[in-house]
Amino acid sequence: MATLLKPPRGVTLDATKLPTHVAIIMDGNRRWARSRRLPAIEGHRRGIVALREITRACSDWGIPMLTVYGFSTENWKRDKTEISLLLDLCVYFAQNELAELSRNNVRVHVIGRYEQLPPASKDALDRLVANTAQNTGLILNLAVNYSARTELRDAVARMMRDVRDGRLPPDAIEEDTLASYLTTAGMPDPDLLIRPGGESRLSNFLLYQVAHAELVLRDTFWPDFSRDAFADAIAEYQRRLVAG
Repeated sequence: MATLLKPPRGVTLDATKLPTHVAIIMDGNRRWARSRRLPAIEGHRRGIVALREITRACSDWGIPMLTVYGFSTENWKRDKTEISLLLDLCVYFAQNELAELSRNNVRVHVIGRYEQLPPASKDALDRLVANTAQNTGLILNLAVNYSARTELRDAVARMMRDVRDGRLPPDAIEEDTLASYLTTAGMPDPDLLIRPGGESRLSNFLLYQVAHAELVLRDTFWPDFSRDAFADAIAEYQRRLVAG
């Protein structure tokens, strides 16, 4: 066993059994803010701090890939003022986290229909992706304007066009063929999906990719999800591996 960190609770992790790909539904920002009588945007700002800490932890511990649910297509149903602030926060994250991400050798990739965002948000994300493209460490996938059902619909539509145009013989379609048309094509499926915030649903996130992932649910709101909490979730994942 190798101790990778020394949180107050003394969690010990096995360096040989770390997940290859962790997915996180970053839930509870608004409820965190509401419980403190703060505006919702403060919860989202504090959520960025939590993301920074967990990204650092992945880099420090050698976890190769992290995918986080940043902005779902369902978020467009929220109050227009909150949506506007969220989009501004997207620009803020892309501009202000670049130095931190580069320092930790993190490469950013965006999944979802983020090209439908307002130009300032889309361009900021494009610059973040371009400016981290040469980094060789952790891959951070940001799911922005993402919907798993939309992703599957788009993948099936592209696959049908390839069949129609003769590029894909129907009898060559195997179990993994659809995966090659998803926005995560070429990436390993998540081994571990973590959902803080107290809810127990997938919320239209990576529905195809998490078919065999271990699910770890926590009551802690995302802004309070610390490195220690992350270590606890990985420790539970490792216990399940041992239990078989």
